[in-house]
Amino acid sequence: MRGLILALCLCLGQGALAQEIDRSPRPPLNPRLTVVLPEAAVEATVEAAGVADATTPPEAVLASSLRPVPRPRELAERIAALKATSNAPGLDLSGRPPEDEVDLAAIPPPSKKEERRKKREAASRKGSVCGVAAIKGEEIAPIGSKVGGCGVADPVRVTSVSGVRLSQAATVDCSIAKALNSWVDEVAQPAFDGNLVELQIAAHYICRSRNNVKGAKISEHGKGRAVDISAFILSNGKVLTVAQNYNKLLRRIYKAGCAYFKTTLGPGSDGYHEDHFHFDTSARSGGAYCR
Repeated sequence: MRGLILALCLCLGQGALAQEIDRSPRPPLNPRLTVVLPEAAVEATVEAAGVADATTPPEAVLASSLRPVPRPRELAERIAALKATSNAPGLDLSGRPPEDEVDLAAIPPPSKKEERRKKREAASRKGSVCGVAAIKGEEIAPIGSKVGGCGVADPVRVTSVSGVRLSQAATVDCSIAKALNSWVDEVAQPAFDGNLVELQIAAHYICRSRNNVKGAKISEHGKGRAVDISAFILSNGKVLTVAQNYNKLLRRIYKAGCAYFKTTLGPGSDGYHEDHFHFDTSARSGGAYCR
């Protein structure tokens, strides 16, 4: 009797537990997983999911299925066409020719000669100004003046150009420094067969009027755009002055300066430049003024 009562209680308890489980709240369906598909797609999904009961609501099957939604036919055809195109040489999936690829491993290391050349170039840039390795000197503070028209916004103090030293450091701007460097490198030095070692500088920056004439306009020297050369010193110690040695050679290199400077004045030009060459890079319009 006692065993019968125990068995009856056990059965009742299991039934109550089953009812409790059935009554337990279930999480709502995720709306993102509930996809409305055409009837044919729903039937295919039900069949793929292996649902034996055909009465199972399609929404429940879709909600419980983790399989991706079939790819649209248009997209599938487009991807197939791109893959077919990609099989052509020189094209990727986008149909564009790929950029040239560089095999870094195939690039040989620099030779010792190349390394020495780079070291020389790096050394040659030390102490250079105006962005030109052959122009040696230093950048200095802007030069102002109480006199209208005088001053240099970006001055440099140049000590040598193209390997030729200056007798005194010339305070100029980069326009005249670059022009002088090119003239020495391409005209003066070749004219002296590479034996030119120094330029005698007679004048550079100074705030004054043209030719020191009272009331005249400010000279290009007062703007840092002019330099005067009075002599050429060679490697054997010989000195060729403009005043005493204005020979055919000096006349030739002076005349060639017209291609590098805006203004060139020398012996016979105006009576003020009988003993030196005046070169400047004035902002004049209408071409160079060479006399």
